[in-house]
This record gives sequence, C-alpha cells and structure tokens, in this order.
Amino acid sequence: MRICIVRTLAAIGTCLVAGTAKATDIYSPMTPELQQTTTESGWTFSFAPYFWAAGLSGEVAQFGLPAVDVDASFSDIFDHLEFGAMAIGEARNGPYSIFADVMYTKISGQSGTPRGVLATDVELTSETFAGLLGAGYSVIDSDAARLDLVVDMRVWSVESELSFHGGVLDGRTRIDQATWVDGLAGFRGTYSLTSEIYLIGWGLVGAGGANLDWDVAAAIGYRFNDTISAIAGYRALGVDYSNDGFVFDVTQQGPMLGLTVRF
Repeated sequence: MRICIVRTLAAIGTCLVAGTAKATDIYSPMTPELQQTTTESGWTFSFAPYFWAAGLSGEVAQFGLPAVDVDASFSDIFDHLEFGAMAIGEARNGPYSIFADVMYTKISGQSGTPRGVLATDVELTSETFAGLLGAGYSVIDSDAARLDLVVDMRVWSVESELSFHGGVLDGRTRIDQATWVDGLAGFRGTYSLTSEIYLIGWGLVGAGGANLDWDVAAAIGYRFNDTISAIAGYRALGVDYSNDGFVFDVTQQGPMLGLTVRF
C-alpha cells in the first residue's frame, strides 16, 4: 500500500488547522486595536474570520506506523480539503483583554494499492480542531502603539479514520486520535505608521502536552475606514507532540491575508 501517502494526508489535516488562527487584522485577538465598538460598561468587542496559505514540513506517525518525513505545499493541502472554518474574537476593557481562536478542518484522500489483495484502495479522512483561549494586559498603550503581554491555553484534537475498500480488508476501518493541551505566553502588538497604515505582530511559545508549541508573525495593515481594514504578512507556527506512537513534529509557515468588517 502507499502508506506514505496516507500518513502524509493525516499530517496535512492536522497542520492545516494548527496554524491559521490569528492572520486577520489589527482587530484580531492577537493584535489589539484602539478603536472598537464600545459598550456602556467599557468593554470593546471584535470578531473576524481569517485565511492563511501555509505549507508544512516535519515528521508524523499514526496508526502504529513508523514516522515519515512530510513536506507539503499549500496547494497540496488545498487539493484534499473538504471543509475549513476559522474565526477569532476579543473582548477588551482598558488594558485587559480576553481572546479566543477556534479552528476546524476536514481533509480526505484516496489511494490505490499495488496488488489489490488486502484492499484495492485506501481512504483517509482526518478532522482537526484547535481552540485557543487567552488573556492579556497592555504594558504600552499610546495613540500610536500598544503592546500586550499575554498568556493562553491551546487545545488540540486530531482524529483520523482509515477505510479499506475491496480485497480481504473490504469494509474495515481504523481510527487513531490524540488530544492535548499546551500553555503559551508571549506578546502581541500594533504600531500605527499613519492613520491608515499600521504594523502588527505577535510571538508565543510554550509547552504542555507537546514538548514545544510556538507561533510568530509579522504583517502590515491598511485601514480603509472605521469598518473595514486588511492586512498582508507572514506567519510561522511549530509544534512537537508525541505520545504512544502518535507523532506530530511539524512547522507550518506561509503568507497570510485578512479582511475584517467591524460592527
């Protein structure tokens, strides 16, 4: 069987979710903004979806198979994508902020086997969820700049289903899954070059269920008006998790684009 293809698809499903989270706009949880919808209580709120065209590289292992090296471009990942949804939100009151990031993807792929005895083809479906919840405090807060120190928790959940069609194993399925939690800390900030143009960035690092979990990005944004703004930048995210034969040691990186509508 073309087991390497199956393991690669499993890795792609996990990584596609891992890293899309904060590539939206200056109003995203990772990049606080000075002008947002404000309630009478002093809280401000923002919400945005996002898109991140990232490839991945590293080492993965599932279904009790030996670890395999993976090197996939974004186009390779996109070819197998069935569904993806990512959104972030933030609540802020003065120097304090609470933010959340939810990501879900589902990918699938099918490959024929060389001899077709045990099975004529093998299909893999992989679902991945990653959710982040954090809090921040502004140590710098001026008309031009804001810098937040943040702590957060990221929950990962990956489930892959391997289905056999034809041959001796026709109708058989196997499921491999892993769930873990990482704690991270770092910063997020923004700096206005003009009233329309601004720079944003963040850096997080931590561990927990994973031996290492990190996330960095830098981007430039343009504010069209008080309602709509856009950014373009680059982001890299890495995680090193292994437990009981399940290995996920990868880096995902690529350009990011965002368009946010505020309300």
